[in-house]
Amino acid sequence: MKCDVCFRECEIREGASGFCGARTCTDGRIAAGNYGMITSLALDPIEKKPLARFMPGSMILSAGSYGCNLRCPFCQNHEISYGPGVKEMKEEAVYLDPEELAGRAASLVPRGNIGLAFTYNEPLIGWEYVRDAAACSKKLGMKNAVVTNGTASLRVLGEIAPFIDAMNIDLKSFSDECYKSVLGGSRRMVMDFIQEAFSAGIHVEVTTLVVTGMNDNETEIRELASWLASLDGGRGRDIPLHLSRFFPRFHMTDREATDVRLIYRLADVARGILRYVYTGNC
Repeated sequence: MKCDVCFRECEIREGASGFCGARTCTDGRIAAGNYGMITSLALDPIEKKPLARFMPGSMILSAGSYGCNLRCPFCQNHEISYGPGVKEMKEEAVYLDPEELAGRAASLVPRGNIGLAFTYNEPLIGWEYVRDAAACSKKLGMKNAVVTNGTASLRVLGEIAPFIDAMNIDLKSFSDECYKSVLGGSRRMVMDFIQEAFSAGIHVEVTTLVVTGMNDNETEIRELASWLASLDGGRGRDIPLHLSRFFPRFHMTDREATDVRLIYRLADVARGILRYVYTGNC
């Protein structure tokens, strides 16, 4: 059977998994093999997602599962996304049904919690659980956020959009070649996802990790910021952009951390186009 979550459109045999390690074929149907399987759960400041302009100062219960449909060589969560550690994390994952996860979030309201964030691995490869748990959270009067690489179909977005209040979406590069050769992804799919989420009225913030020698130049950041600003007839100028500093991680230890002065300079370039630009890891 063919999976339609992302551009890969994996043909998955009965009992096997797709490229992401989470989509499976069972009884002739594609399903989320990681449904409800939680590997990470933490009460985080909303700014850590990062969401700078969505209910600042609040906390949010953040949940992650396992698997990812990209192969970023600098992945900071490779233990649960892809790589040799995922098998062990899958075995240690704990099942929480949607109602239980929402209930845990509600129990933390006295500690400043506003709801649920689906994050850490790529949550949209298990979009069915995101939809179901977010719907339960909504019934309890809470908010929902998704932190995603944006490599998902507009059908998936349509399934979860009624229950999602905020998203931070990675736009890792403004180069098709970089997405193809370094990340194993589709820039066009991410751009379409950002545009559709923003047009749907979801609060959208965008993050770009500025990687030494990959996307750390003024031309690319200017083009990226200009495209964001152009969305919805210029209303995109209000989309917050986070430019984060890269540190050598995982398979990408062959280069230095991004120069802090460069991050600040690129942020100034973006501020000439967008209203809200933030620097991270500096």
